[in-house]
Amino acid sequence: MGGIGASGLILLILIALLLFGPNKLPELGKAFGRTLREFKKGANDLMDDSERPARREVAVAPEAEPAKTERRLPE
Repeated sequence: MGGIGASGLILLILIALLLFGPNKLPELGKAFGRTLREFKKGANDLMDDSERPARREVAVAPEAEPAKTERRLPE
């Protein structure tokens, strides 16, 4: 089976126009594009995470604050 041909694509576009109207189609296209972009970004993040070796977290002791000294103004 070869998938959707040119006539099938035209039929889908006509049905979409009838269901949503010409004003809503650009909004639907933008939303679909954003969804695909987010999906690709998430899939790439998962692939990057699986390729990187596990990183060990090293606990670092907080540095001690310097001692506060009182300064007196000359009288």
